Parts: sequence; structure tokens; C-alpha cells
Amino acid sequence: MTDKTSPAGWRLIVTPPVTGAENMAIDEALLRSFSGPASLPVLRLYGWDPPTLSLGRFQQAAEVLDLDRCRTTSVPVVRRITGGGVIYHGDEITYSLVCAPEQISPVSSVKDSFRVLTGFLLTFYRSLGLDAAYAVDASPEGTRLGERTPFCFAGKESFDILVNGKKIGGNAQRRLKGAIFQHGSIPLLNRAVDGLGYMRDKTPDHAAGVVSLAECAVSDTRETLMARLETEFSGHFAVELLRSRLSEEEQRTCGELLAGRYRSDLWNLEGVDR
Repeated sequence: MTDKTSPAGWRLIVTPPVTGAENMAIDEALLRSFSGPASLPVLRLYGWDPPTLSLGRFQQAAEVLDLDRCRTTSVPVVRRITGGGVIYHGDEITYSLVCAPEQISPVSSVKDSFRVLTGFLLTFYRSLGLDAAYAVDASPEGTRLGERTPFCFAGKESFDILVNGKKIGGNAQRRLKGAIFQHGSIPLLNRAVDGLGYMRDKTPDHAAGVVSLAECAVSDTRETLMARLETEFSGHFAVELLRSRLSEEEQRTCGELLAGRYRSDLWNLEGVDR
């Protein structure tokens, strides 16, 4: 079912793979610069170079990560503005979107907004021939959904997407007055085991219930998959994607966030602004 959004156009910002600090600064700059229904909503597609660990907004790095291993292997750690558990970002396509509540179909709850805003992912995976469904619809009876876990891939939310019973990617949301921010990952390769190796709790089962596109026999190039993702987003929401770049205000805000927040261990590891 298509969810109709308004207005008819969304800004599309495609950025090449950059550092985790830059990615998080760009995402937050887009959110801070958004002016509610007066602004065009935004879809951003991006990647990570080098591979990076991201912490949920309220996690403490020392409590959940093996920081000695992070340092010795030079794996960067950044903090998201969204909640949830640790994610290892490697071979993936990442999306973020910013919109006003009025710019999406009416929803009954914050949880229901996940259903609306992840709908394009469901159609994307199905367009690849995958048997994709929401966890709330596809999980065996008695499965615990919504349980908080330090490692993102160890748990399932109601509107996480499953392929053949396994979680594919993850999504998180943040709400401000007049704005919804959401981002998530589309794994090309399964790096969950790699990510688990940086956790303090390395229980193997925590990385067992996930899958990637490669494991589903999807061998399309990153560029082809991104083009399909754009098509499915546009079709699902019945909107036109308008190629765009960061505005001067967004670039300025991004630079300020990089200098004052995302290049600081105080923020990334402890969640404290300088």
C-alpha cells in the first residue's frame, strides 16, 4: 500500500562515503536547519569511510564497547542523535530523512510513524525478490519485540524488517518540535560479527539473527541499488525526488557541529557537549 505524502517533492541529497563524524554532523545539520512544513522534506543517501561504530544517544561507550580494541584497531566511534544500540557501519547504504509530521500520512503513534517511514524499505526489498516483512507480522508467536539491547542487531523492534525471519538493517528516529528525523542502514554485506567483536559482551548469538543483501543472493552494485532505492522511495510515497546539495546554512551548521561536537571524545564517548 502506498503512503501518500505532501508536498509532492522531496530534496534528495546523495553524499559519497565520508567519516562517521562528517556523516553525523551532516544529519544533525539537516535536522537543525529544517523549518517544519515550510521546508521541503529531505532524503539523504550516504556511506561510511572508514568503517565506524555508532553509539545510540544515551549509551556510554565505556559500558558497552571494548575501547582498548577500538583504539588498537583505529576504529572510530561516533554518537548518533537517535537512540538504540551500537551499530558497526561498513558495507552498507545508509539513509536519513527529515520531514514534518504534516508531510507524511496521518499516524496514530510514534511507533506507527516507523511503519509509514520504513514502508519504502519494505517495497525496496520486495522489488529485489526478497520475502520481506515487518517483525510484528513475521515473528513467531511469543517473540519479544522492542527489548532494549546494547548491540543493535541483538534485538528487534515491531517495524524492523525481516527477510526469511532475520533482521536486515536497523532504523532509529528522533523527534523535535515540528520535525521527524529518521535514519537507517541497508547492509550490502553482513558485518554484524565484526561489530560484535568491539562490544564488551561478545555473546555470539547477538549477531546470529541478521542477514545482508549478499546473503540473499543480491549482487547488484551499490550504484544500481541506490538508484533502485530512489525509484522505490519515489513510487511508494508518490513524490518527486529533487536533486539537491547542502545549503549554505546547512554547510555552516555542519562545520560548527564537526568542530564542537562530532570530533570530540567528550561527546562521542560520553554524550557531553563541550
